[in-house]
Amino acid sequence: MAKLDQAALTEAIVGVTGATPDPSGAADLVYDKGNIVVAADPKDYKAAFKRLKKVDGYRWLVINRADLFAANNLSIGSKAGIMDQDGKILKQADLPRQKM
Repeated sequence: MAKLDQAALTEAIVGVTGATPDPSGAADLVYDKGNIVVAADPKDYKAAFKRLKKVDGYRWLVINRADLFAANNLSIGSKAGIMDQDGKILKQADLPRQKM
């Protein structure tokens, strides 16, 4: 499967999950299972995970499946999960942190 660009990756995940734009702007999209940030280029993964750390609830990074190894190490400690363009979970999201 060919790698998708940012717009195509966003369109694909919206079609699968029914996600809508995040009105707060903290994430790119929101859906019933959490917040989504879309990153098509592996160069953007570090910034995407940093952005996700500030989001409450379940967090997901949507990537092209072929780039899993580039994203997996960066996900450590973020509690964010990773999904591909088809909505398949490549790495499960951890439970959200409790606010004190």
